[in-house]
Amino acid sequence: MEPTAAVTPPYAAGPLRLAPFRARFLAPSRVGDPASARLFARPYRAVSSRVHTWQARGHVTEDSAAALYLHEYTASGVTVRGLVGALDVSRRASRAEDRAVLPHEGIHPRQADELADRMEEMGMNPAPILLVHDHPVDVRDLLDRIAARRPDSVFTDRARQRHRVWAIRDAEALRAVDEGLAPTAALIADGHHRYAAYLRLQSRHPGTACDRGLAMLVDQVATPLQLGAIHRVLADVRLDGVRTVADALGLRFGLHTGRDEALGALRPGVLTLTDGSAWASLCLPDLDAGTTAVEYLHQAIVPALPRGPHRIGYHHSVAEAVRRTRRARDIAVLLPAPTIDQVWRTTAAGRLLPEKATSFQPKPSPGVLMRSLRDDADYC
Repeated sequence: MEPTAAVTPPYAAGPLRLAPFRARFLAPSRVGDPASARLFARPYRAVSSRVHTWQARGHVTEDSAAALYLHEYTASGVTVRGLVGALDVSRRASRAEDRAVLPHEGIHPRQADELADRMEEMGMNPAPILLVHDHPVDVRDLLDRIAARRPDSVFTDRARQRHRVWAIRDAEALRAVDEGLAPTAALIADGHHRYAAYLRLQSRHPGTACDRGLAMLVDQVATPLQLGAIHRVLADVRLDGVRTVADALGLRFGLHTGRDEALGALRPGVLTLTDGSAWASLCLPDLDAGTTAVEYLHQAIVPALPRGPHRIGYHHSVAEAVRRTRRARDIAVLLPAPTIDQVWRTTAAGRLLPEKATSFQPKPSPGVLMRSLRDDADYC
């Protein structure tokens, strides 16, 4: 295996648990400000002292007691609400039925190591990974009641996201959440490498604060994240090469008169392709409900190309993918978004999607809720 190849991260075993923690918060005027990234910049070993300096200046505050936090944010008209806590990653699953956290993409070990080293030097989990989940009815009802109360914090950040945060400390509510989540499983939406870094830190320092990592558990039924595609640019690939593959696989390949017509044809089961000049569609075979277009692209089409790709670029927008295509030298492959059901079925079948297959949006601005590993008596 090449050292840069993506691998499957270990599976954290259940029960699924989010533990209370004592949050640190960036001041509202600092959240969403790109300049705030310097708080977590190199040298990472200086981050802890930098946080204390920012606290003295009022740029960072910390909660007086541990809590779970209900965090609701609204961006571009989409409202997402999630439960934020310290995710238990202290156990590994040896059986499929024991898995509590389900990755749907592979990770690069070197990148996970670098993130683990960085968090260890910082003594911080600077932002939660995003998990999606179908909350049990009792948990959903409880969180709805909490969200109906006056929040502990309300503000609009520099990126124009609106935030509301509630601290949950009531023993009965915490017990209800713990019991409701324990037998369930969650899917990683964003943060596969940080999740893998949590597992590496836990392996290095078992029985310490590193047994947990900061996570936000989003109810994908009540306030879902939006799932989009990530498009590809295949370097040194020609449209004629794709036509050759289509003929060999018995797929329908057709040219379009222009961009609008081609983009109008993009839908589940149909890819849109362009070399920056010509536009085409490729109709995929009937795929079973658990198979995505991006899987078929990487498993059937790319390996069969007569030439290339010599590299693959990944872009969240159609405009960016087309802009990055060198005219008549590369092709942009515009993909339909997978559905959340397809992603769940992929993980349930023990498969991973290709790298950068999904884009869960919107993500919260960093800095609303942070976790210091040094706040725990068992600091790793």
